[in-house]
Amino acid sequence: MDTDHSPYENLLALMVGSGLVSLGIIFFNKVGLLTGGTAGLAIFITKVTDFSFGQVFFALNLPFYYLSFTRMGWRFTLNTFVAVLIVSAASDYLHYVIELKQINEVYAALIGGALIGTGLLVIFRHKMSLGGFNILALFLQERFGIRAGKVQMALDCSIVVMSLFIVHWGLIVLSVIGAIVTNLILAMNHKPGRYQPQAN
Repeated sequence: MDTDHSPYENLLALMVGSGLVSLGIIFFNKVGLLTGGTAGLAIFITKVTDFSFGQVFFALNLPFYYLSFTRMGWRFTLNTFVAVLIVSAASDYLHYVIELKQINEVYAALIGGALIGTGLLVIFRHKMSLGGFNILALFLQERFGIRAGKVQMALDCSIVVMSLFIVHWGLIVLSVIGAIVTNLILAMNHKPGRYQPQAN
């Protein structure tokens, strides 16, 4: 199967995928939910510091670019850097174009998780990621054949459980549900041998 995409297709996927993830994060933040991975860790840090999500998310991803460059290639790393930059900026400034006055917590968990999962799926299939744990999950899938969705789910749930110390247990339950929705989408649709990043 030919999995090459044109620059236009990659650019469109970058914008759509990053946009979906940013919107899902806004759903989560609106009701105080957490997510997993690097984004979840960034949300956790924002709850105990004065930094914004975008600032923390961008900074947390910096150490992972070396692994990305040495294992996945320069093109994958560049695409990932731009995707992380877009999500970081959009998450901090999207309130200028959209404002949510009220959203049900269960709906936010389900649809927010689905938005993040679908956005990540689009991004993964175009040889890019959102850095951090995404890079680690894709590396393990590419190197050892372990599904990225399963790796991501394990990491995500660990981050959410860690948040028990600062978030009400009811929100933790909904956060876990959101993480499961996100990663079920990845586990069902992103399998070894399909759309894998190749070193350049």
